[in-house]
This record gives sequence, structure tokens and C-alpha cells, in this order.
Amino acid sequence: MARSLVAAALGLGLLGLGLLGPAMAQEAPPTAVAAAPAGAGEWRHGLSLMGEPKYSADFKRFDYVNPDAPKAGLLRLAVDGTFDSLNDIIPRGTPAAGLQLIYDTLMSPAYDEVATEYGLIAESVRYPADFSSVTYRLRPEAKWHDGQPITADDVVWSFEQLTKNSPRQAYYYSHVARAEKTGEREVTFTFDQAGNRELPQIVGQIRIMPKHWWTANGPDGKPRDISQGTLEAPLGSGPYKVKQVQPGRSISFERVPDYWGKDLPVNIGTNNFDEQRYEYFRDSTVELEAFKGDQYDFRVESSAKDWATAYNFPAVKEGKVILEEFPDRASGAMQAFIPNLRREKFQDQRVRRALNYALDFEGMNRTLFFGQYKRTSSFFQNTELASSGLPQGQELAILESVKGEVPASVFTKPFENPPSGSEGVRRSNLREAAKLLREAGYEVKGGKLVDAKGEPFTIEILLANPAFERVALFYKPSLERLGITVSVRQVDTSQYINRLRARDYDMIISGWGQSLSPGNEQRDFWGSSAADREGSNNYAGIKDPGVDALIEKVIYAKDRAELVAATHALDRVLLAHDYVVPAWNYPNTRTARWNRFSHPETLPEYSFGFPDIWWWDAEKAARTGAAR
Repeated sequence: MARSLVAAALGLGLLGLGLLGPAMAQEAPPTAVAAAPAGAGEWRHGLSLMGEPKYSADFKRFDYVNPDAPKAGLLRLAVDGTFDSLNDIIPRGTPAAGLQLIYDTLMSPAYDEVATEYGLIAESVRYPADFSSVTYRLRPEAKWHDGQPITADDVVWSFEQLTKNSPRQAYYYSHVARAEKTGEREVTFTFDQAGNRELPQIVGQIRIMPKHWWTANGPDGKPRDISQGTLEAPLGSGPYKVKQVQPGRSISFERVPDYWGKDLPVNIGTNNFDEQRYEYFRDSTVELEAFKGDQYDFRVESSAKDWATAYNFPAVKEGKVILEEFPDRASGAMQAFIPNLRREKFQDQRVRRALNYALDFEGMNRTLFFGQYKRTSSFFQNTELASSGLPQGQELAILESVKGEVPASVFTKPFENPPSGSEGVRRSNLREAAKLLREAGYEVKGGKLVDAKGEPFTIEILLANPAFERVALFYKPSLERLGITVSVRQVDTSQYINRLRARDYDMIISGWGQSLSPGNEQRDFWGSSAADREGSNNYAGIKDPGVDALIEKVIYAKDRAELVAATHALDRVLLAHDYVVPAWNYPNTRTARWNRFSHPETLPEYSFGFPDIWWWDAEKAARTGAAR
């Protein structure tokens, strides 16, 4: 199960495209059925993939919130690029940031538990022992901002529209055979399979939208069309509503004082700002300078160079700007140079391994990153889900069950990136890369690497984040020493998104974020059925029966121990295929903020909770000065 991460602010190179969400493919499930949880078939107040929920049915609030947090103040945030729509369920256009603030879902996550959700629009949920369906019962007090009740018809209609108009959502919910109203306030989702224990909980993440508003006429007298972009502020049910829109430049949301769900246990101590505003910037340098000039309040810094050199300005020395790192315990990520395997030149594993040998990571880390990073060596980096050593125990048994479909090396040799460091090592790596390319049928003629037909080997590295240009340019000379012709192409956000959707690229610098409870989204990341589906997160174009089989082992794991073992096996096989050139990782989230805010003394284990559980601190704001 993918989890929403503050680390998404890393930007277009990794998570910030909104392309990270989980998805599911239409693949035949195995026959094994997960063990029925205690209380299956009974109405429940929450769901957890890790056993029973931490909080009881009569809980008053989450432990990590401040129930007395003041409701006040303006929070200003920055976003890269631009936007042209307030409809973010369709794959066309560029939607505005923050739209999740106006909508509620059936369930709401807890930040101090792994893969656990509690009722929001839904007051309770139940499912049979074989996980073949799930029924949600809605709260009678749930209502839209116009005062109309949220109904079972709204839930069914929302599901139908999401899966009809969004290829991503259609893939995500592809195992939902039907959604139907089965009671005055009840909706049942029936699945096309049994045993997938994640499906009941995934359905709880559905965004519920107002059928009566979208099927009515707009201010112009014409029928609204949810399949098209719009700049009309949509009706919502959440803690905020759209306040003001400047297309392409900014959007602000104001807190709804009479929000129907403000006193629910899942909402106590949250949604504390009177207004949240998103300002858009086309240039990352301008965006950073705007922060220094107090044009917005909070920044996640993804650049090691800027973290080391750009924050030595007076406001930091005076304590008006706070620099703070928060440990990331909730996720692992693979950030990498990702070749597009849909292109023939990258289909030979020896070629992909040669590209890894060409990367001088230690030189890059020292020169560009001030030595702050470590080389990534797992698709689940920095978590217990990362593989290591040789497979043993349950992991070995899982790999043995698919032995004919996975590389033989996974049983005898742990994955290692090529060594890096001295000039001698770098030369040795390039010699090994050249050897691999020769074995793959390439040779150097006239200083250019060519295939058997005499066609030159070229790589265009496609970028949308200017911060990655210096990374690509550092990599370029090593590739060119092998005879590869390399170009680095910087495009705007819209063009980048369109080219990603169309798979029109040789190589990108991007990645995948992982939760501590991987599941159905793995099909979207690496599954064969996702490789050619427009808009999927299978950026590399992986099509491999062994990978597909191991994804199913992850999804249908019957307990935590089996899930960890299956994920180790999947990680090991993905690495063995050299699908990507692993880049760097950092265990913390680096943040900078103008000192106008406070947060609970003890933050939840799996998130630092910004901005959900933070609040405007009037005393600090008075000392720091009014926002400009």
C-alpha cells in the first residue's frame, strides 16, 4: 500500500509529479487465501494490514495531536511549474496543488501506525473472511459544503467517475467488480477475487465527490462535465474550500468553520490553519530566493548543495528561519537513472550493467552533494524490506518456488553496485563497462559506440527539474568516454508529464517511493501489465514473469513475516536484472521554515505531520515579524 509522504516535495525528479500513487493490474490471483482476521464480518471502526488497529472504537483523538491547537493564521507554500485546472481526476492538463484539502475520503490514516485507517465519511466497515467484498456504512452527519448530505449514491457515482475518467484510478481499482448501494447509508464493493487482504482498505481511500453538483449546470448555464478541465471551484466536503484562484500562479484554500467532521476523533488537532496558499514558481533558483525573501513559509530542501551553501542568510542567524531535519521512518525509495526498456538498446542486461559501471558515484557525491549521500542499493532502501546477503529461510523458499523465472545469480551472489572512489577504480569501472558493451554486440568506431548495423548508441536524459541538470552533466562525460552520444534535455513540467505518459524518453532521473506495507501498487511499479499502460509508474517498462510472480507473493502474503520475505525476494530480483542505475539516498527530510509555527512535542513515528498537525504560533510570529 502506497502511503502519502511529505517527501513527495522532492520534486519532479522523484515523487512530485503525482505519479507515485498505487495501482493494480488485472492479473490472475493465486489460489492461496490470507488467513481471516479476528472479527471478520463484523462492523469495525478501523482497518489495519498489520493486525488490530492501535486505537479502540471509543478513541477520542490520535495520541500525537495537540487537541488545543489554535485555529488561526496563513500558511504559504511553494510549488514548481504551473496549473490550468481544478479537476485532478482526469489525465489531461495540470491540476492545481492542494485539491485534496476540499475532499473527504471514506477512511483516514493514522501517522503512528503502519497501514491503518479509521472512519471518516464512513462510521464503520465490514468484510467477509475471504476479503471478497467490503461494505462501508456512512455517517448520517456527513455533508457537503452546501449542506446536502453525503449519500451512498455519491460514493457509487464517485467510484464510477474516477474509474471511467482516470486510467490511473481504473487500474488502481481494477479488481472492484462492482460498487452498489446496499442500504440507506451503505455501499458494498465486490471484488473479482478472494484473498487480497489489501482491497477492503484500498477502497477506503476513494475520494468522494458530489454527484448533485457535477451533474448540475454551472454558472454559465451549461452542464458541468467531470471529464473536462475546469477553473470553477468544485464543491467539496472537506476541512477547506477554494478561496481564490489565479490560474497558473496561485491558489488558496480557506478553512470551513462549520466543517461537518471537525469534531471526529480522526480530525481533532488537525487542519489548524485558517488559510493555506500555494504559490507557483517556474524556476527553482527564483523559488529559493523567494523563500529567503519571506514570500512563503515552509520548504523541503531536496538539493544537498543548497542545504550546504544556500541557507547562510541573516534570518537563519537571527532565528527567524529554522532549519530542521526529520527522520523518514515510513518509507524507502529508489531514486535512479532509469533507462526505458521499451527501447531496444536498453533491453540487454549487459548494457544496463555497463551504465552502472559508468557512474562515478563517489565523485558525484563529493563534487555535487558535499558528501551528504549514500549510494542506493535497494528498491526499499533504509527499511527492513531491503534485501541483503544471500537469501535464507522463507525468502529462499519463495525464490525456489519461482526458480526457473528468476536470475540464477540471486541464489549465489548478493547485489552490489560497482566500487567507486579513486581514479584507478573509475578507470577500471570504465574498462569493465566497455567489456560489457562489446559482449552485447557494440563496438567503438571513430570514437562512437555503434551496434552491428553501424547505428550509434545515443542517450537523451530527459529532465524537468533544473536541479538535476548538473547531475546529468556529471554523468555525461563518463558515458561519452565509452563512445555513447549523450544529450541532456530540459523541458517544462507539462511537456515532461506528457512525454512520461507517452513513454517518449531514453532515460529519466526519477524513482519510486515505498511504504512499509507494499502491496497492490507493486503491479503498477514493475508489473508486465503496467509496462505499456499510459500513465503507469512502470517507468522502466519492466516485463518479466519472475517479477510478476513475486509481486503476487507480496500481495497475497498471509502475515508480516511472509510479507517481509516476499518483498526481500522481489527486491533481490529487481536488482539482479539491473533495471536502473541506482543513485543516492538520504535518511532524513531536510526542511526550512519561517519561525511562525509549532508542532506537538512528540511527533508521530511515521510522519512529521506537516502541515496537518502543526499550527500558527502567534507568539513566534510576533518575534519573527509579519509575513511579507
